[in-house]
Amino acid sequence: MRWQATTVALVVAISAAGCVGTKDIEAIQSQLRDIQRQLAFLQQESSSKDEVAQLEARINEHTSALLKSEADVQVGLQRLSDQIDQLEANLADTTFRLNDLSQQIAATNQELRGVRSSLGSGASAGLSSPPSTQGPVVPAEPQALYDAGRADYVRGNYELAILGFTQYLEAFPDSELADNARYWIGECQFSQGNYQQAIREFDRIARDYPRSDKQASALLKKGYAYLQMGRLSEGRIQLNNVIDQFRGSDEAELARQRLLALDQS
Repeated sequence: MRWQATTVALVVAISAAGCVGTKDIEAIQSQLRDIQRQLAFLQQESSSKDEVAQLEARINEHTSALLKSEADVQVGLQRLSDQIDQLEANLADTTFRLNDLSQQIAATNQELRGVRSSLGSGASAGLSSPPSTQGPVVPAEPQALYDAGRADYVRGNYELAILGFTQYLEAFPDSELADNARYWIGECQFSQGNYQQAIREFDRIARDYPRSDKQASALLKKGYAYLQMGRLSEGRIQLNNVIDQFRGSDEAELARQRLLALDQS
């Protein structure tokens, strides 16, 4: 190094001039060695600072990469959450449709039991009556008119079904199937999306036919109609009324399932 050569030359020159003794030279050399050690330490420290700077740079790079990865994960989680929300909404809608179908099946089965009971009673009456001599027995007009309305409903001809059931009610207001006819008018209105009109028809079941076996079904579909109109609190009230008033019934179970679907949506 240049400073070392210069110092040695200086020492030699001083020695040659006879200005200092051997002890002085040794002292100077000792000082030089101290200076060398300090310089070496400083060089090592400078090297360490460079390494620290490089390490900090690498840490910053890794930190940036981790932050980017975390952001990507957050975006992925949000997308997954949105997909889950959509699936839950689809599930709730499917559950509602299945419940509605189950309710219609239950109502149809109930009617079939009534028809079979009526047929059984008619057969018993026929056995106890004298044989008819006036030709084959034809269906009674009330039953034929009612059956025509039900057939139109099943086929999705809701306007024709409403017309048929309305004619039935006008002609036979006190018949055993009058409450059923009123109920199916409500179902026709509901199927067409006329939810307010459907609610009015279902309300008439409770008012005009207090002993009707359609009470639970009418109250359940009234709750469904409120939900379809977005009046959730009123819909929940009606469904809870079904559960409270008709415990153990199929309609109560359907109401419970619909409320559960609402809570999970």
